[in-house]
Amino acid sequence: MSTDVQFVFDDIDIVAATNWCATELADVNLGDKRLNARLVDTAAKLAAQPSAPINQACDNWAATKASYRLFQNQQVRPDKILLPHQQRTRERMRGYPLVLAVQDTCYLNFTSHPKTTGLGPLGTEEQDLSGLVMHSTLALTPAGLPLGILTQDIWARPTAAEPLTPAERRQRPIEEKESYKWLRALQQTVALFPAGVQAVSVCDREADVYELFVAAEQLQTGLLVRATQDRALLTPEEEKLRATVAAAPLAGYLNVQVPAKNGEPQRQAIVSVQFCTVTFKPPWRPQRPDTTPLPAITIDAVLVQEVNPPAHVTPLEWLLLTNVPVRTFTEAVERVQWYRCRWHIEVYFKVFKSGCQVEDCRLGTAERLIRYLTLSSIVAWRLYWLTHINRQYPQAPCTVVLMDHEWRALYATIHHTALPPQQLPTVQQVVHWIAQLGGFLGRKSDGEPGVTAIWRGWQRLHDISATWLLLRKETYG
Repeated sequence: MSTDVQFVFDDIDIVAATNWCATELADVNLGDKRLNARLVDTAAKLAAQPSAPINQACDNWAATKASYRLFQNQQVRPDKILLPHQQRTRERMRGYPLVLAVQDTCYLNFTSHPKTTGLGPLGTEEQDLSGLVMHSTLALTPAGLPLGILTQDIWARPTAAEPLTPAERRQRPIEEKESYKWLRALQQTVALFPAGVQAVSVCDREADVYELFVAAEQLQTGLLVRATQDRALLTPEEEKLRATVAAAPLAGYLNVQVPAKNGEPQRQAIVSVQFCTVTFKPPWRPQRPDTTPLPAITIDAVLVQEVNPPAHVTPLEWLLLTNVPVRTFTEAVERVQWYRCRWHIEVYFKVFKSGCQVEDCRLGTAERLIRYLTLSSIVAWRLYWLTHINRQYPQAPCTVVLMDHEWRALYATIHHTALPPQQLPTVQQVVHWIAQLGGFLGRKSDGEPGVTAIWRGWQRLHDISATWLLLRKETYG
């Protein structure tokens, strides 16, 4: 099937599925055509069997050795692996007036691989863990469709000879702290956003860093952060942030779906919403000849608090800070909805770590692992995208997500027939069938299939469709 066939469905252009890895990585440039081809081929093998180790995903020993050499090659830089996917992500973003850029950090634990060199410490000194840190930005529509990875940095923390005291840590410039990752990703995000698309970066409490608000104002980009610090305000009385927002008028109430977490069941929560505009007093920072004092920042704050929470649960409370103006209850609710999209990156990390089993990879060095992890992060995005394209565009043709032989092999397996249907199946139908291969029962109470059932079914589909191709060589060449 041609790669340039497009379907226009619900105001979006969707490229028909071929070898999606070849399309997604078409513009990769590693300085060698053979390396480019090997990268695409390895990506396709990892995508077909995301939970399998490299040697199992590859067809034979020769292909396995070629993939190992790929991840050993100094020319295969992580930024070059990610670049074509970033370009495709920008193209997908152009179809939306506003895109959320959700940042978060993932910790990859390779402690069980003691022979791997170049790893850094994770967790506390008592835990004695080693691995890598990955900070990513996931582009999302406000409805939650994952469009791709915008930015990504993977590194090993240095092993400090002696831990710094709190006073010594305060003396360090922001550029020398790990928290600079939020500013660096924000700067990269702004550079990657297409013209005409409004960007809003969404971050959790770890990103409550004053310099991040300053950077967003200087870059003139949207920012939404959940507050963790009760900052001083620039008023004669030097009031505090939380008390000021809590004293704001009640704007209204909102129903929020609270997912199951930490042993607490899923529930519906009624929350109150308050908002106001505040101006932060700049925090103290050590002054250096090459720096200027931090300016005061005016920002809107939205306080969400659960009303009459059930006993034995943690009441829902979010204090959100944003430079996107909040003047009405409707705008406050929209900011809350933006923040609720932040959980998508946590689920994406689950797909990356559990679905792709990346922490089981044994490549010997951190440098090789980083190349492998970068490629796997693109595979994980595709698996997560498959879940949400089903939920948002269920009636789109199945050729959006599957090649011709794939959907035919899937249909034959599920329906125990070699005869294709008269009408092309929809995305929703084939995703349900894939999930069925992964254990999804499809009962009325089950809702839409989740990522776990889909990634399990996807691996089975690879074996089924490969056998289908083998038996029909005359048809598919």
